[in-house]
Amino acid sequence: MGAIKSPTPVKFLIAMLVAPDGMDKIDLFDTALEQQFGPIDLKSQNWPFDLTDYYTPEMGPNLTRRFVSFENLIDPDRLSQAKITTNTIEEQLTKQFRNQNSGRIVNLDAGYLTLSQFVLATTKNYSHRLYIGQGIWAEITLRYQKGKYIKWEWTYPDYADGRYNDFLIRVREKLKSQLPPKSIQ
Repeated sequence: MGAIKSPTPVKFLIAMLVAPDGMDKIDLFDTALEQQFGPIDLKSQNWPFDLTDYYTPEMGPNLTRRFVSFENLIDPDRLSQAKITTNTIEEQLTKQFRNQNSGRIVNLDAGYLTLSQFVLATTKNYSHRLYIGQGIWAEITLRYQKGKYIKWEWTYPDYADGRYNDFLIRVREKLKSQLPPKSIQ
């Protein structure tokens, strides 16, 4: 029988989709996130969200993808509560900056990165997702292998094409620098 151990802390991050009318409010979005999750340590560049139009009916066209990671490492079992919190922040920001009938101004996907995987939380169940509590499921969106992030058959198109690899590797390097040496294998 294996011994039960506490998990290694993980690097918490948020993947944002921002509507065009939210681009000038990104600093305010960051502030709202920092009030809940602590200081942001890394911010990605902005990428066009151009491989699917899934969110267009709700948020409009010409969305932008952006990531932020947070200074403080977390226990991975906090992911479901983090997703609930990001949903609340989305609602508050939409009420503040956009007519709710126009859909969300920002979509905030809570996730975390370990040395071997990138995990995202969702409110939607599917065959490749595990229930983690409080109405939230999680999926391993990407796996780290031989110096890069590799897709799965279910990986969303924008994650699958590798455009975020450099940023995720930066986050992974930051995580490595924050972990105690004996937890790095």
